[in-house]
Amino acid sequence: MALPKDDPNRYQQIIEEIFFGTFKKGLTEISFEREEIIAAAEKLQLEPIKNVGDLIYAIRYRMALPSSILETQPEGMEWIIEGAGRAKYLLKLVKVNRILPNPNLIAIKIPDATPEIISAYSLSDEQALLAKVRYNRLLDIFLGIASYSLQNHLRTSVRGIGQVEIDEIYVGVDRNGCQYVVPVQAKGGTDQLSVVQTQQDLRCCAEKFPGLVCRAISTQFMTDDLIAVFELDLEGDEIRIVDEKHYRLVPANKISKKTLEKYARRRD
Repeated sequence: MALPKDDPNRYQQIIEEIFFGTFKKGLTEISFEREEIIAAAEKLQLEPIKNVGDLIYAIRYRMALPSSILETQPEGMEWIIEGAGRAKYLLKLVKVNRILPNPNLIAIKIPDATPEIISAYSLSDEQALLAKVRYNRLLDIFLGIASYSLQNHLRTSVRGIGQVEIDEIYVGVDRNGCQYVVPVQAKGGTDQLSVVQTQQDLRCCAEKFPGLVCRAISTQFMTDDLIAVFELDLEGDEIRIVDEKHYRLVPANKISKKTLEKYARRRD
């Protein structure tokens, strides 16, 4: 009998079946296609997979790989899933590369400009985070440029990767007239910022906006009013943090004169 549709282990069982169908000691890459995901579900007598993209997203951001796969990882290495073309994927062994907020970084207070009605009706953490970044002009503050939201949830295909989705994409200009494209990755709740998504964002912008300077941004809720913002870049095969700031959104009257004086001294 097929397991129920919401069985939390269903995706993990499928990826485990695909992995060990090919894995041998010393192997660092395992390629698979959409049809193999569907076939694995049938073989295991699980509920049919209607949205393959959700399985890939869940394994990347919401849940760990099965322990049996994690046990094959050499020290300092981890398995990730990359796009490898249309309906094609790659399980790849790479160096451990985490994007996590620095808990020791000071929080900068920003007057909260989010309309209350937006906060009241946001349907997901991700949408709430994107809205707060947009209404509080956090990209302008963080990057020091004038930025404008171009498109939300941009879905497109990139050569060698296949379909990608960017949470939100901005274009911007600085005081000298230099123009930028700014892909934004947003994560809330228990979802984790992804090195894979940042790599895809950078490659997508290089292909679609070759004349613009790309500055890849990742954002994450630390608490409901505290937002971590990272600028990331690719160095070799690894994602590196260019800059990181934490912004606490508060009512304007909660920013004291003493705090403003402290911020003014940092400017010097």
